[in-house]
Amino acid sequence: MIKSTTLFKVGTGLAAIVSAIAFTSAPTLAAKKPAIEVVTHAGAGGGTDVNSRMMMLRSRRVLKQDMVVVNKRGGGGAAAMNYFMTRPADGNTILTFTVGHAITMAMGKTKLKVEDMAPIARGTNDPQILMVNCKTSPYKTPEAFVAGMKKGDKIAFGGTHTGTIDHITAFLFAKKLGQKMPKYIPFKGGGELATQVVAGAVDVGVLNLSEAGGPIDAGDLCPLVILGDNAMAPIPKAKTAKSMGIDLVLSTTRGFVTHKGADPARVAELEKGLSKAMKHSMYQAYLANSGLDNTSPQSSGPWAKQIKFMVGEFGPALKEMGLLK
Repeated sequence: MIKSTTLFKVGTGLAAIVSAIAFTSAPTLAAKKPAIEVVTHAGAGGGTDVNSRMMMLRSRRVLKQDMVVVNKRGGGGAAAMNYFMTRPADGNTILTFTVGHAITMAMGKTKLKVEDMAPIARGTNDPQILMVNCKTSPYKTPEAFVAGMKKGDKIAFGGTHTGTIDHITAFLFAKKLGQKMPKYIPFKGGGELATQVVAGAVDVGVLNLSEAGGPIDAGDLCPLVILGDNAMAPIPKAKTAKSMGIDLVLSTTRGFVTHKGADPARVAELEKGLSKAMKHSMYQAYLANSGLDNTSPQSSGPWAKQIKFMVGEFGPALKEMGLLK
């Protein structure tokens, strides 16, 4: 994985190039085959939209089949999922499924169920990371922070909006340590949140590495706890929750599914094609520019388990948080 000092300084330029390539129309491939619709809930240029297009760059060549993005915005992914349900189960429709979709599904805002989907492959996985102000925080190590949480220290968490993965993360992390929901202050986005942690508006920010590279490199933000399976090379002082005996893994994630009723051979073909495409250097460069590494893409098996876990975990959490009846 590229060191964060390199990764984030070149990020803006590389992202612009990558996005420009991603939005370039591809020549028609295998004209006899219908185009695969890739359904996203994001507008053109949004993170999920760009991720979908980056996957498509090589997938359309590997599969020898055109692919087109269909943007269906609204309802936290509900519009995209509802549209997906109207399409035939012929393996020519792919839904870009995100953690936001899992929350919307858990809240019952769509009729789409986990069992209606055939997972293909995961595309990105950006672990939730708990970060503090390096200079003013009393917690200088992951262990000190966890000890403070267990003691019941009054710690204000910040995240993006109410009812998001950040909000759920703050609740579940506190619950795992025997505490009630901590004070949670929502912000409009990760960039604003990172700035506010540095400014002292909150004690802890629930952030992704890709959102906080600048402040980390500047020595303003110190990542302490990674809610992922593995340590992360750019932030060697941070520890995974699992390594400290806290069984909690949460990520901002994106991946791809098709219909459960599709021919299994077709689903396998899609998985093979997308998996090969995401190993290509172009997609890997996109991951590196986003602060991620080659562990992000995963096969259908682990991706299916992650989807099931998210939907199953988020529903009860949202009820306990008072956000779902």
